[in-house]
Amino acid sequence: MAELRLGPLLRYTDGSCATVWVETDRPCTAEVRCADGARGTAHSFRIADHHYALVPVGGLTPGTATEYEVLLDGTGVWPPPDSRFPPSVIATPGDDDGMRVAFGSCRWAAPPSGGKGRVGPDALDTLSARVAADPSGTRPDVLLLLGDQVYADEISDATREWIAGRRDVTAGPGDQVADYEEYTRLYYESWLDPEVRWLLSTVPSCMIFDDHDVIDDWNTSAAWLADMRATDWWQERVLSGLMSYWVYQQLGNLSPDELAADPLYTTVREASDGTDALREFAARADADPASVRWSYRRDFGRTRLLMVDSRAARVLDEDRRTMLDPGEAAWLREQVMEGRGDGDRDGGSDSGSDSGGAYDHLLIGTSLPWLLPHLVHDVEAWNAAMCGGERGARWARAGERIRRGADLEHWSAFPSSFDALGDLIADAGTGPGAPATVNVLSGDVHHAYVAEPSWPGRTPDARVAQLTCSPVHNSVPLSIRLGFRFGWSAPARALGRRIARHGRCAPPSVSWRRTGGPWFGNQIMTLTLRGRSARLRLEQARADRDGTHVLRTVADRELT
Repeated sequence: MAELRLGPLLRYTDGSCATVWVETDRPCTAEVRCADGARGTAHSFRIADHHYALVPVGGLTPGTATEYEVLLDGTGVWPPPDSRFPPSVIATPGDDDGMRVAFGSCRWAAPPSGGKGRVGPDALDTLSARVAADPSGTRPDVLLLLGDQVYADEISDATREWIAGRRDVTAGPGDQVADYEEYTRLYYESWLDPEVRWLLSTVPSCMIFDDHDVIDDWNTSAAWLADMRATDWWQERVLSGLMSYWVYQQLGNLSPDELAADPLYTTVREASDGTDALREFAARADADPASVRWSYRRDFGRTRLLMVDSRAARVLDEDRRTMLDPGEAAWLREQVMEGRGDGDRDGGSDSGSDSGGAYDHLLIGTSLPWLLPHLVHDVEAWNAAMCGGERGARWARAGERIRRGADLEHWSAFPSSFDALGDLIADAGTGPGAPATVNVLSGDVHHAYVAEPSWPGRTPDARVAQLTCSPVHNSVPLSIRLGFRFGWSAPARALGRRIARHGRCAPPSVSWRRTGGPWFGNQIMTLTLRGRSARLRLEQARADRDGTHVLRTVADRELT
């Protein structure tokens, strides 16, 4: 009898269909049956002796929520008979429904070996407990996980012990993840957490990777990549990271129509063993990042979400360094401007009204923040100039060491890409058919804040904000708290300007100010979008005196 090893995860949903992801212990036919009669089946596919299925569920009714069960070869496996959670449901948006978009990043399933200070309650666990306690109450309509869903380079004591039992940890990457099998262990550890498992079974999710999903500072620079490729373990590590990401995260980001048109998915499903095909795909993605697109688009009524790959799509050569390769940048502009109703930009007709565009809210999900504390921005821009040879070879060598040691590889470390994203956002938010808001959603930096940009000589019609929320469950050392508090200060801004002058850095094309935060803790942000209004709430996971973990609101404000 087939058994459920991991999942179910409710991934894609729209008004009439959904996808449900599962991992099983052997080949089987997975089936999802809904209480309202909707259903779907899929035969499992095999990758590296693991078995998976992504079940498309059709015939759903817009604006409804229906309980569902999962069967393997006709036998019910979800919900478990002894479950302490309410039934999992598939909720579909209606035409007039608002959207509640929860997001965050950086989640340790368990603290890594050696410890890094106090971690505190898990915000996802705490969110799950609240939703489970009131199943008919307010819950997110979608959960955006903006990177570092697993930590391949910072593993727990339990995982380290398991790895040590299967290979010599004094060789290769040591006590970091080495291959596909070890990646599967990370996902088990993270997604078998009972609260998280249930939450992901009943709240749709969209995901994108960041560096720790593969390794810290992944694709920081061409020199970094050359050093990694010179090792005897990197090739297996990166291919396994990309393969596992495709299976565990990327497949569920796509709609049933996109999956049906995906030749790799077709090949893997039709093969008796899809490992070789997936490995070839991962090797091509590593060798030629422009050949693969990990970014994707989701439209939720009149809210458009663009999840942007700010890790694997980079051009790393110092003389043409960009966050997005030309094809990726063109794709992003096309998705932003499609249906904007501005004939001068996308060939469409002028809508002639504020709400005549394709969407009322534009969400750009990128794991790395676009707008950072001013000191950090200036240091990263300075470092990019040094590494590019602005002050000669000696400074370039020092700059590379500083870049790696201080993690200087956000959008501001790619100055042309920083400016290009700002120009695109201003274009999207200006003119007839402009959305009410444009929000850049990010994580990575282990604190939360709101920053609002302005453009010299130009005022977009949309309200624009950088919304950063991190971590979901991780340590926030005192050095991070002090550093980022200082980074936003007026003295830090003055210091940053001096550093930028040394690098002969051109001023950024946009200025910005912090309008909320910084907030520190395990936390999650929620955007509530209704019509052309937007409201932001930041909640932190805290322990009450009786030990109960609760989410406490620390910020709640209108964005329009």
